[in-house]
Amino acid sequence: MKNKIEKRLRRKAHIKKIMKNNVKPRMCVFKSLNNIYVQVFSSDNNVLVQASSLSKDMREKIKGHKGNIEAAKIVGKEIAEQCKNKSIIDVAFDRNGYIYHGRVKALADAARENGLNF
Repeated sequence: MKNKIEKRLRRKAHIKKIMKNNVKPRMCVFKSLNNIYVQVFSSDNNVLVQASSLSKDMREKIKGHKGNIEAAKIVGKEIAEQCKNKSIIDVAFDRNGYIYHGRVKALADAARENGLNF
């Protein structure tokens, strides 16, 4: 049986093939046990905006553990606000091989509720 990391990397490789020809900015999610990070890349892989549960502003907003669903919702709301400020409305969601469940789903739903389309 393959371990968790190998399975995620296999899913990630499949997603990369699909996202290769996309012209929209790509919103990429990374999660660790204690934090969640999200970045929006342009088509030439330059970072346009970013948000994470580690940033100083987020630490003040997030009470308690920074690797839970509530923290992911706050980070999703923050990335949507930053994208609106940069006039980015449509993005391609790159879940980075993670299953669309839990923190990844909470982040995506919060970003959609605050104005991002993907």
